[in-house]
Amino acid sequence: MTPANPTPLWQPDADRIARAQITRFQAWAAERHGAPAEGGYPALHRWSVDELDTFWKAVTEWFDVRFSTPYTRVLGDRSMPGAEWFPGATLNYAEHALRASAARPDEPALLAVDETHEPRPVTWAELRRQVGSLAAELRALGVRPGDRVSAYVPNIPQAVVALLATAAVGGVWTSCAPDFGARSVLDRFQQVEPVVLFTVDGYRYGGKEHDRREIVAELRRELPTLRAVVHIPLLGADTPEGALEWSDLTSADTEPVFEQVPFDHPLWVLYSSGTTGLPKAIVQSQGGILIEHLKQIGLHCDLGPEDRFFWYTSTGWMMWNFLVSSLLTGTTIVLYDGSPGHPDTGAQWRIAERTGATLFGTSAAYVMACRKAGVHPGRDHDLSRVQCVATTGSPLPPDGFSWLHDEVRDDLWIASVSGGTDVCSCFAGAVPTLPVYIGELQAPCLGTDLQSWDPGGRPVVGEVGELVVTNPMPSMPIRFWNDPDGSRYHDSYFDMYPGVWRHGDWITVTSRGSVVIHGRSDSTLNRQGVRMGSADIYEAVERLPEVKESLVIGIEQPDGGYWMPLFVHLAPGAALDEDLVHRIKQTIREQLSPRHLPDEIIEVPGIPHTLTGKRIEVPVKRLLQGTPLEKAVNPGSIDDLDLLHFYEDLARKRA
Repeated sequence: MTPANPTPLWQPDADRIARAQITRFQAWAAERHGAPAEGGYPALHRWSVDELDTFWKAVTEWFDVRFSTPYTRVLGDRSMPGAEWFPGATLNYAEHALRASAARPDEPALLAVDETHEPRPVTWAELRRQVGSLAAELRALGVRPGDRVSAYVPNIPQAVVALLATAAVGGVWTSCAPDFGARSVLDRFQQVEPVVLFTVDGYRYGGKEHDRREIVAELRRELPTLRAVVHIPLLGADTPEGALEWSDLTSADTEPVFEQVPFDHPLWVLYSSGTTGLPKAIVQSQGGILIEHLKQIGLHCDLGPEDRFFWYTSTGWMMWNFLVSSLLTGTTIVLYDGSPGHPDTGAQWRIAERTGATLFGTSAAYVMACRKAGVHPGRDHDLSRVQCVATTGSPLPPDGFSWLHDEVRDDLWIASVSGGTDVCSCFAGAVPTLPVYIGELQAPCLGTDLQSWDPGGRPVVGEVGELVVTNPMPSMPIRFWNDPDGSRYHDSYFDMYPGVWRHGDWITVTSRGSVVIHGRSDSTLNRQGVRMGSADIYEAVERLPEVKESLVIGIEQPDGGYWMPLFVHLAPGAALDEDLVHRIKQTIREQLSPRHLPDEIIEVPGIPHTLTGKRIEVPVKRLLQGTPLEKAVNPGSIDDLDLLHFYEDLARKRA
């Protein structure tokens, strides 16, 4: 537990506090909307959750959100799930994302970087032109508001153009990274039945080219709702038969036409990890994402037209969508397509230097890998423009804070942030006007009544509890796809505490108001910030005839590492030899993701289940973290309690 009164690792100086957009917002909101003029961020946060309607009205005014038809009130219904935001309003997300093109047409909107680490700019004017051209072509293809447009593409400018063109016509965007195997993609896209698919012929990663044409062909066969496939020749392959060429759709000089849609019109579908079955298809709205991201990027990240924002991500992770939203504040965004560690571990620092990034975002795992590899970013690179290094994906360990402070710069703002795909935003994290304490997130975010609750639903301070949010956020899902009665949505977040969002993280809220994240309270696998469900692993591995059943666990380590063992119960006569280990890893690499290879493959006498036949992942995770058996599991709910002794013994040996 952190001490009650530690010394801050970093404290913003008076000039930085005065310059911060959140400071100016507070003064303005005090004058216009009755926000507290004194008391700094804690007072502003309290007001933002106590006066939720007024706060969000203030956000729309401060950022000059353009409603083409006015709203009747801010919150029509504040119950969760089902909160109704800005009823009556119409707007368009893409229109706001391209507003900076009027004032800064020749400045870069995007800086595209590949493994050569040479930035290639795309100006605001060029981005707007391509979006206008593609939006017109999508309409010509018959794409109408509400139709789904999918993409199997890496983090390249074409992906941003396609997302914005989709939003411009009122379509619903959804994407997967091309390192996903066909089954993982189909598990996602088949749920939403897309009418258009953007694809690449392959991608480059780790100095190698990876051909994806066979997988694209399989996607085309297995997605019968497709009316058009658009080919992006990243590796130079010819356009497949029946596909459209990207350059043909983006060559016209066409001013974009922005469909004005209701505030709660779907913008995109993101996917959960699929821990217990198919990934949840999470639908978020144009208006909800617009105002949540303006708040998060403009006030919390303190980003504006003079900034450059680099976050290492892929199109299969919500941080990519968040990165694209930085266009809303006129910020130049850096798109890196490649391995985070090519040609060496210091690659991301080199990209931050070469692009002049002012905010550099990465994973806690990358920071710890740099520390372990003896990387010296401040010594070896000019990082003078980097004002903030932000991390997410998993909690940044205390050693990670100290390493960034020592090895980058001692006046560096370090922002460990925590949120989720489910809201495509942060619950807690960056505040430019607050001190940073080692191992802690600075504070809950504005408009987010984040608390730590015990099992009885009582808020606790200074103790570990469940992360809950007691008021609605605009970017909470409007629904899940294919969840007609809303039961899956309800059961995902509101089952434990009715009417209150439970996220599935263990946290401590300190007496100072900062937040400590202790990792997942569920069984999601989280590798380098990329989440995957155990169900995906099981489906792939258990196709091998030697594997009768399996269990995979991801465990956050005290040193910031992440241990992911795969336990296998083998078929009679099978042996866990080198050949089988190789084939298991090859199966996961090729069918799912090279990031989610297990650290160890361990043969077990059997896999424990609940009485209803579900594998018990969380109790096993707790056992492996050292929790006594009687506290880790309810014995009456297990089909074979003796099987748990194996995992108990393993934890004892590892300790």
